[in-house]
Amino acid sequence: MRRHGSLYVTASRYALTGHARNRFAMLLVVVYIPVWITLAYVTIPERAAPFRLRATNETLSPPGNHLTQITGALNAVTLIAGFMMFAATFTGGAFDRRLAMAGYPRHHLVLGKLSALTLVCATIAVYATACAGFAWSPRQPLVLAAALFCAALTYGTLGVVFGSVLRREVEGMFAILMISVIDVALQNPLSSSGSDSALVRFLPSYGAVQASMSAAFSGASAARGLAIQFLWLTAASLAALLVFRHRTRDALPRHRGDPTPDRPGPGAPGAVPAPASDSATMARPAGQT
Repeated sequence: MRRHGSLYVTASRYALTGHARNRFAMLLVVVYIPVWITLAYVTIPERAAPFRLRATNETLSPPGNHLTQITGALNAVTLIAGFMMFAATFTGGAFDRRLAMAGYPRHHLVLGKLSALTLVCATIAVYATACAGFAWSPRQPLVLAAALFCAALTYGTLGVVFGSVLRREVEGMFAILMISVIDVALQNPLSSSGSDSALVRFLPSYGAVQASMSAAFSGASAARGLAIQFLWLTAASLAALLVFRHRTRDALPRHRGDPTPDRPGPGAPGAVPAPASDSATMARPAGQT
């Protein structure tokens, strides 16, 4: 048991160290989240923005700047979590593969990365919730933090998938950026007239958006939205586990028994020395053996 704990702690420390060295991501967490949320609050008009929340089937009319702050917080946490996990997977993939080939248990590596991802996403979600509620108080702040946490986890696992299957760093960054922007923009009632369309239910952060809106502007339960987001999180996690297992597979060829040769070579064990040729024997002078 102590050995398993030591392996898990080592893998978790390595994963956290990799995130801590990503100074650009740390800068995004500290600066980008409050700046984006503050700009949304200051620049967007306060007039009401009515929309229908599909998860609770009720019509809400929050101020437009408050609504944009929530969608901006969702966009920020998904981008940052996706970037961090993509960068960690893309740069540390070779090291993880060497560890696995050297005998380090892969489930300890996975648990370590999962623990680091959970801690990072929880920190980002709490920080974004605090920034969003600086000027006004959401109706259910804990539920709002849970929704942001689930959205960050989902995009974090997608970052693991992209970091494992894509070959160039710019491809993964562009994929995460475009998916997050399109995902949240289509669900923002201020920027999309089809935010209540049936098609948006298939977007990766649909459940988190529904739960966030309910938590911020309504006292209704957000359990349905969180459950939908958990389904997306489960699917993304399974995909991440599969690609991680494939990437860290043992690349050494399997040992196979060598076929027994019909006639072993001169240096092989049990080989019979070849007899001296008759010509060599006849060439010796008489009296020599």
